[in-house]
Amino acid sequence: MNTKYITSIGLCLLMLTSSCNDLLEQTDPNAVTVGDYFKTENDVQLAVNGIYQSLRGSDSVGENSGLYTDERSDDTGTNDNQSNSGEPFQFNNFALLASNTWLKNHWVSLYQSITRCNVVLSNIDKITFADANNKAKFTAEAKFVRAFIYFQLVRKWGDVPLVTKQLISTEEITAFTARVKKELVYEQIVADLKDVVAAPLENLQTGANAGKVSKAAGNALLGQVYLTMATTLDPTNKAVNLNHAKMYLEAAYGMKNFGSLKEIPYPDVFDVAKKSTCPELIFQIVNKQGDLNYASSIAANTQAKGETINSLKPSTGSGMNVTHDLVFDYETGDLRKDFSIKFANDQSVQDWFVTKFRDASTTAGVNGYGGNDWILIRYADVILMLAEVNMYLGNDAAAIGYLDMVRERAKMPGYTASKANANYAAKYPTLKLAILHERRVELAFEHHRWFDLLRTFTTDELITFMKSKKQEDFGNAKLSNFSAKDRYYPIPFDENKLDPVKMYQNEGY
Repeated sequence: MNTKYITSIGLCLLMLTSSCNDLLEQTDPNAVTVGDYFKTENDVQLAVNGIYQSLRGSDSVGENSGLYTDERSDDTGTNDNQSNSGEPFQFNNFALLASNTWLKNHWVSLYQSITRCNVVLSNIDKITFADANNKAKFTAEAKFVRAFIYFQLVRKWGDVPLVTKQLISTEEITAFTARVKKELVYEQIVADLKDVVAAPLENLQTGANAGKVSKAAGNALLGQVYLTMATTLDPTNKAVNLNHAKMYLEAAYGMKNFGSLKEIPYPDVFDVAKKSTCPELIFQIVNKQGDLNYASSIAANTQAKGETINSLKPSTGSGMNVTHDLVFDYETGDLRKDFSIKFANDQSVQDWFVTKFRDASTTAGVNGYGGNDWILIRYADVILMLAEVNMYLGNDAAAIGYLDMVRERAKMPGYTASKANANYAAKYPTLKLAILHERRVELAFEHHRWFDLLRTFTTDELITFMKSKKQEDFGNAKLSNFSAKDRYYPIPFDENKLDPVKMYQNEGY
């Protein structure tokens, strides 16, 4: 029996018993069933809080989940010998096995978040709300997270099981243990997000409400979904999807509460002291500085031995390795390079590591209990997607205008002037590649790069792109391993074996 989709309900709802109880002969007499739990508006609020909480983990989409994105790309790797073994190295080495337990944990964690969303959405009608807007907001929050997670799943695995309700019987679990075509998954994502953007949410969430879903977040994500559909699904719908992407991204951009991007210094975006007031942030996972349970650990985790720039917590390893391929992709004078990466001079390291996430405060202390929020959506991302959309629509002038907004903030020459530089023109001969480059250096280590590559290139183009890189600039991972199979992850073995027909394996595994 597959209980992957329902195993997190108890954790989500204050240790409530999940609907899996129906499948057991005995029940915990001290437990409260899901069916009995939802009685008040506050019960729904706590359940929605559980949805947000589920995003935090390293097996989900939290700050330490880069194994499933950045280490799959050309940005970070495992250059130290100690890391170049075991299951985590399979991701960066393009030698992933379906039996990989880290991959299984990621799959399970993502579906646990979906389960929490479905539990709320399947039970919210039981509650009488004094204010109908509160019900609409809770519904929108759950639908946004469900869409966000399915967007993760469909880009990583392609066809995946689509579950949109609480499962309460063996028969239902069996019925939903089946992959559906990715086009249907995208339809559900779009439907959920259209409900989100129509809901009575705040345009932006700030201050104490930072970390909650907003209209801007819904529009930004829906715009990205349409952009991804335009470039990866049926090309006959490309123009329609691009225009939808443009509309929703422009709607998100129109909700900003700042003038131009250059008004916001790049370091401010990641400043722990400004995380609740920085106007560039749209959606983030909130962490609490100095708190044992809800602190951020990324500043300490990314720091190399002998360094103190990120955290007061002493490091014994190499931190988060940066591929030399990325180091060499920063242009001369790009302030984002000096802020984002540093060369560690410790004799046992002697390599580049990530400095983008910092909290060396005494409150974070030697335990590294940082206050960094994990940013999932911000305006520079939206701006560069608008550049991408306009480029695909043939409006190069508008695309360059958006591209230059980001370059101006980084104190870099505009695109037209940069094209006159022979080195820049050789490396980025097209506007498309220039935008991809800008996204790389602007959003480095924020878990966007792998998805950007998937959106920019067909499978054959991606193979050519990856194999055009120099092995010596890529670390110990073997570029020669990269092949067509690596566009998607394998379906975890434990899922595939449940029903090899309905849970069919991806090609090449």
